[in-house]
Amino acid sequence: MTAPLPVVPLGRSGIEVTRLVFGGAPIGGLFAAVDDDAAQATLEAAWEAGIRAFDTAPHYGVGLSESRIGRFLAGRQRRDYVVSTKVGRLLEATDDDINGTDRFYGTPRLKRVRDYSRDGVLASLEASTRRLGIDRVDIALIHDPDSRGRQALDEAYPALADLRSQGVIGAVGVGMNQAEMLEWFLPRADLDCVLIAGRYTLLDPSAAVTLLPECQRRGVAVLAGGVFNSGILADPGSTATYDYLPAGPDVLRRAGRIAEACARYGFAIGAAALQFSLRHPAVTAAVVGARSPAEIATDAGYLARGVPDELFEELAADGLIG
Repeated sequence: MTAPLPVVPLGRSGIEVTRLVFGGAPIGGLFAAVDDDAAQATLEAAWEAGIRAFDTAPHYGVGLSESRIGRFLAGRQRRDYVVSTKVGRLLEATDDDINGTDRFYGTPRLKRVRDYSRDGVLASLEASTRRLGIDRVDIALIHDPDSRGRQALDEAYPALADLRSQGVIGAVGVGMNQAEMLEWFLPRADLDCVLIAGRYTLLDPSAAVTLLPECQRRGVAVLAGGVFNSGILADPGSTATYDYLPAGPDVLRRAGRIAEACARYGFAIGAAALQFSLRHPAVTAAVVGARSPAEIATDAGYLARGVPDELFEELAADGLIG
């Protein structure tokens, strides 16, 4: 068995995470259904690669990702891994055909109900710990409160802060696809971390303008998600997705030029994408989703050899970053 990857502190929380965090959306059926055997094989490959931190959410496959991660971790020593999950969506039974809702396939017949109230947060965490088969969550993130920021700050955050003070959860954060509201939260809440998805990448490094420096100044850890911008920075082919939608021609052309530059230096574009997100001093770890053992092997391999600064300098000089 491969030794665990090096661990790094998650801000001031006392929690340590591996530099790569397993992202649980794909095994929840994001873009395409994944069967139980494939999900478990993917998780086993992540463990064998040394990954010991797992990020999931009720949103990912309406609980399917949490349940699969819980089954995988059952029987392993609790001190050997870190689990991050999220609040803001409760799950309810439905008779509707929900296959493909929010781009998740092969999921249970449940619907998502947005709820950032105190009671909603407590109910969400109780259901998550049940699906995960654990008695406490290491990291709890307020998930996508885009249009409900005030309620999330006034109700969801105090509920999580109370649980943190009681030792029920280890760290509190916010996870979003936008930097602006994460910045809004920083002076208003005592956060341990933020998860910023798709906004510190080769194609969109906008989080570096103010969010990452402010997190660094405040000692708030940053988890970089969506480092491949949902696929195009791993495989910039004609069917690539960017921000969860089919990539447009301009983005495809730019990704293709980045891939050509990487190839001249002997690197895959995915290696440059992952290492770009990790090289910022504010970034603690990268959250990388996978749906197969092969994807895990590829992602772990991207860290084996350092991408030279000269490549990133060339990409910046040619106007290809951002």
